[in-house]
Amino acid sequence: MATIKDIADKLGISVGTVSKGLNGASDISDTLRQTVLDTAVEMGYTTKKMKKEEHKKLCIFMENMDYESSNQFGYEIILGFRQAAYRDKWDVIVSPVNPAFQIEEKYDTFMLKNGYSGAFLVGFTLQDNWMAQLNTTTIPTVLFDNYIKKNPNVAYVGTDSFEGIDSAIEHLAALGHKRIAFLNGSPNSMVSDQRLQAYIDSLASHTLEYNEKLTAYSYYVVENAKYHVPVFLEEGATAILCSNDYLASGVIAECKLRGLRVPEDISVIGFDDLPVSTEIDPPLTTIRQDRIELGKCAYFAMNCLINHVSISRTMLRAQYIERSSTAPPKINKNML
Repeated sequence: MATIKDIADKLGISVGTVSKGLNGASDISDTLRQTVLDTAVEMGYTTKKMKKEEHKKLCIFMENMDYESSNQFGYEIILGFRQAAYRDKWDVIVSPVNPAFQIEEKYDTFMLKNGYSGAFLVGFTLQDNWMAQLNTTTIPTVLFDNYIKKNPNVAYVGTDSFEGIDSAIEHLAALGHKRIAFLNGSPNSMVSDQRLQAYIDSLASHTLEYNEKLTAYSYYVVENAKYHVPVFLEEGATAILCSNDYLASGVIAECKLRGLRVPEDISVIGFDDLPVSTEIDPPLTTIRQDRIELGKCAYFAMNCLINHVSISRTMLRAQYIERSSTAPPKINKNML
C-alpha cells in the first residue's frame, strides 16, 4: 500500500507538502492540492483516519430523489442502509449532489479528502459526470439501479424489473386487456431502459402486439401524466402501466378529469408501492420494491467490496400488489 513518501517521491515534492495536500491545508495552491489527491488515488493511498474505528465513514450520495420524509422513495432506502451499517459501527453521511458539483469535484479525490471508505449512489443517471469516473474508481462503490462493467470495486443493487413488469402484464392479460400502455420513467436511465424492454418482452410472451405510440418516457412528476394520457386513450388503451406510483396517481387524476372511471373504464397500475398508493381513490394496484431491504442489500454489497469480495449484481424480487385500480376492459364487459 502506498505511503505519503511514495506519493512525494512520485511527484518530486516534500512529504510535508503531500501531507498538506491530503489534509486540505490552505498554504498550497488548489492545483497542487488536486495533483496530490489525484496521485494518492492513483497509487491506492488510504488515510489513517479511514483505517481507524472511530473514523469509519460511508457516504450516501443522493441525486434526483426525495428522501427526507417517510412517504418519499429514498427515505426507506437510506433507513435500511443505516440499519445494516449501524451494527458494524459505521458513521453514514447523506450528501445531496447535482451535476455542477460532479463537474467541480472528482469522485475519487472527494472521497479521499473527506475520509470516506465507500459510497452508495442513488438517483444518478447514465449521463452524470461521476458515472464515467466509476469505470476506473478504486473506491468501494454501490449503485442503485445502475451498473458499471468490469470494475471489481463497483456493485449494483436493484429490483427485478423484468419479473415485476411481467407480473403486471400477466394480470392485465388475464383480465382481457389487449391494448396496454406503458408510461415509463425518465430517459437516459438504465432502469427505464430495462423496464421498457421488460414491457416489450412481456407483451410478446402473452401474444400481445407492441405499439410504440402506447409507450412514453416521463419524469416522476404527477403533473406529467396529462401530456401522455390523451395519446394513450386515442390509441385505444384500456389499461395504463406506470413506472412509478406518483405517475399512476397522475394518470388516475387525468382520467377522472376526462370523465373516465377507474377501473370501470380504464385500469391503472403503478410501480414501487409508495405510501401514496393506498391513499389514492381507488387504492392503486402496484409492483412493490422493498426499499428497506434494498438499503440493507446495498450495505451488504458495500461490506463485501470493502473486504475485497467483488460483488457484481444484487437483485431483489418484485412483489405484485393487487388492489382496486384494475378490472376487465369495458368492451369485454359489454360483450357478456
